[in-house]
Amino acid sequence: MSDIFLYPTDTVYGLGADATDASAVSRLQELKGRDDIKPISIVVADIAMLEKYAVVTPLAKRLIDTFLPGKLTLVMEAKPGMLPDRITGGTGTVGVRIPDHPVPLSLVRESGRPITATSANVAGMRTESTPQKILAQFGDRASLIGRVIDEGELPPSLPSTVVDARGESAVVLRPGAVELD
Repeated sequence: MSDIFLYPTDTVYGLGADATDASAVSRLQELKGRDDIKPISIVVADIAMLEKYAVVTPLAKRLIDTFLPGKLTLVMEAKPGMLPDRITGGTGTVGVRIPDHPVPLSLVRESGRPITATSANVAGMRTESTPQKILAQFGDRASLIGRVIDEGELPPSLPSTVVDARGESAVVLRPGAVELD
């Protein structure tokens, strides 16, 4: 797997790196111009992989069974020592996605490790819908993206809904593509 790569998801294009490699995650944060204390979500292939990296509460299990794979990011307690602090932002939590898209799932299955699930944009700028516009946004720094998986223009989508699933009731941290009633 290339160090940093651009890939399509069921929401927007994402920037990927091996989520277990602190150095790769650091380079990704530098590319995006992102504060290194801001957590970065990860993509896992399935519930078994998710359980390796996060503590699955009964609430999280119900949300997984209902909405995943799909446009939902679940914030859970990270299992100690499994992910670099740059992923958790020092919070002890991790946002986890199982997208409903074959490309990220295939990348994770092939590597056997989670990948980062951060939108493909410069921090503070809008997320574009084509690789060409995304690469243009990064300018000279686009050369740091070692691999581009181009599916053309993605259909319009809200970003994933982010839900804190650590307690007994879901807390929506960011509204998005999944409405939780």
